[in-house]
Amino acid sequence: MRGPIAPPQVPLAASRAETFADLVQDSVERLERRWPQLADIDFLVLEVPRLDGGGLGWSDEAVPLGGTVPAREGRPARVVVYRRPVEIRTKGRDERAALVHEVVVEQVADLLGLTPETVDPRYGED
Repeated sequence: MRGPIAPPQVPLAASRAETFADLVQDSVERLERRWPQLADIDFLVLEVPRLDGGGLGWSDEAVPLGGTVPAREGRPARVVVYRRPVEIRTKGRDERAALVHEVVVEQVADLLGLTPETVDPRYGED
């Protein structure tokens, strides 16, 4: 009888996309303790940015790691983290978690009109 190598509740069964989404969620939860208004913001993980910038405004000079979409017409504000560009720039889970957190902090700062250091006083220390 054939079956999965590891059952779904075992970490081995988590895909790279799920593991990455967990890193984003961990970062958001860390920031929500200080900024409860983040509960009103949607945090999304997309594989890569769209070529037209997806309305998030990026140039040909660098591939963005994240972006923001302001709230409008009854839609909440959004923070987007692009999984593949972040993964390509990191080696290992700890480095990836640190970069994900930096991206989330920078995008939240942009939405709130604050500096990253205000959003997270430990910004850049990870």
